[in-house]
Amino acid sequence: MSLDWLASRGAPLRGRLRVPGDKSISHRAIMLAAIAEGTSRITGFLEGEDTRATARVFAQLGVRIEAPAPSERIVHGVGLHGLRAAAAPLDCGNAGTGMRLLAGMLAGQAFDSVLVGDESLSRRPMRRVTEPLARMGARIAAGDGGLPPLRITGGAPLTGIEYASPVASAQVKSAVLLAGLYADGDTAVAEPRPTRDYTERMLRAFGADVRFSPGAARVAGRPRLRATDVHVPADFSSAAFFLVAASIVPGSDLLIEGVGMNPRRTGLLDALRLMGADIEAHAEREEGGEPVADLRVRAAALRGIDVPLALVPDMIDEFPALFAAAACARGRTTVRGAEELRVKESDRIAAMSTALQALGINVQERDDGAVIEGGAPHAGDVDSHGDHRIAMATAVLAQRVDGDVRIRDVENVATSVPGFVDVAASVGCRIAAITPSA
Repeated sequence: MSLDWLASRGAPLRGRLRVPGDKSISHRAIMLAAIAEGTSRITGFLEGEDTRATARVFAQLGVRIEAPAPSERIVHGVGLHGLRAAAAPLDCGNAGTGMRLLAGMLAGQAFDSVLVGDESLSRRPMRRVTEPLARMGARIAAGDGGLPPLRITGGAPLTGIEYASPVASAQVKSAVLLAGLYADGDTAVAEPRPTRDYTERMLRAFGADVRFSPGAARVAGRPRLRATDVHVPADFSSAAFFLVAASIVPGSDLLIEGVGMNPRRTGLLDALRLMGADIEAHAEREEGGEPVADLRVRAAALRGIDVPLALVPDMIDEFPALFAAAACARGRTTVRGAEELRVKESDRIAAMSTALQALGINVQERDDGAVIEGGAPHAGDVDSHGDHRIAMATAVLAQRVDGDVRIRDVENVATSVPGFVDVAASVGCRIAAITPSA
């Protein structure tokens, strides 16, 4: 059943909260634990539809996964070559990360596999992954235009390659590196700009021979992976919406606990600080190989900026939140070099531009970004296009609106931040779930 939100100005955001676990790390923890030898315990696991879909896929592939408590998984690994053929297609749901990384891992198996997804995922391009995998020897057939489903023919011998990726994409890099686990020799990826290094860090934690630096990674083929325990930090992308909300709602003073601070993920934090945001990092520490901190954010008068190109790869999932901040900033914010937003769950440049315009904000859309004139958003009706980040960004912006903002088609928020409405309400936001007929 379809679901909408009705959002409007709430109270100043106050208190403390912890957002759900990091989605990117949760995906990778399940994947590598599944092909490691021994039993791994994952705590802080994101109980979202995307990550549960990945866990279900590995259950279909013969991996026993227990859930003794919420946000916890015990994975009984089967070793690098222990996966078994599934009796049915492997449904990735809405998880682009899941499908792209699975394509790399399954390319090296002895059996055939079919990867499918929901309507949204079935419109997302996969050629950027299947082309480098084909260079390694993989046999993968996609639908028209390189779209899912992906049909992977097993038994193809893989050979390591030196791949210069034309796009700065952690998903592309990760797919190639995971295929490299099954390849003869080393597999290396060079990127035009550095992207998040979650896969490299987790490969190292599980015992792979991996070397990496910003913009480059290399893994040796056919390692023996060892089970390890993984603690998943709070998801920075989920925290991003509350960082923006507390920045733009006067009187806010909010502490967000245990946030993952991987430097390849926190570009939005740097951008918000350039805009004048008052955000402090406290209790900085390391958990499970990842940097973590508690973030205190207080309301501040934001100003428009030209978002530095160097920050773009490190905030690619956070641009909807950045657009919401820009809508409330004084002056003009310019985004360039973000063409990757065109091929997310929706065309996020078009979807956010349309959403802001519906709320009275002047936006000039460009091929690789947008120019946003900060102003005073008003009530209106917004279509999220089934994109969880568009829905949450608009709900955040609505906290500055007198009157109601209706946000349509929000069911997919459960893919990344289950319980978002309740978490937001606990610190002062006003968001109500309604049926479209209401």
